Amino acid sequence: MDKASVYPDMWVDPGDDPRNTDGRSPDGEAETQLEFIRDYRSTLRMKCEGLDAEQLAMRSVPPSMMSLLGLLRHMVEVERDWCNWITADETRPSLYGGLDAAFSTSGADADMLARTWSDLAAEQATTDAEVAKYEDLGTRLGESQIAVRELQIHRIEEYARHCGHADLLRECIDGRTGQ
Repeated sequence: MDKASVYPDMWVDPGDDPRNTDGRSPDGEAETQLEFIRDYRSTLRMKCEGLDAEQLAMRSVPPSMMSLLGLLRHMVEVERDWCNWITADETRPSLYGGLDAAFSTSGADADMLARTWSDLAAEQATTDAEVAKYEDLGTRLGESQIAVRELQIHRIEEYARHCGHADLLRECIDGRTGQ
């Protein structure tokens, strides 16, 4: 991935940034929440672009077990967990051994990486579809009776925190910094 040309410290030029809304903000609380979730998801993808499976699996901030691949796999588990919170269906089991177990991967290949990206897209779509069933953000869901609004804010918080981790991990891998 080439660096941006307008601002060299950025990942993409402002005109090419998929998160750029040309200054138009979304209408309403639910739409604003969804835009933040989409933008943080895009940011996490951007921080991983241009790296191969081995680089993504690199634990670049010892003694932490965290890697970019671990973050991706963790977010798969988190999305699945959130969906389990809000559905009455039988709990779907972990894909990688649990939220923190997702970080235990120390090596990777292209197939594992492709599966991880596919799993992440599938889990995001499942959670999004479940949340989309509820127009009233005050609706309480699942055994915990979490409000849709609280779940959405929690999703934003989780992605935002891990995008910060991704910034540091990526910088340690190849020096890349920016938006």
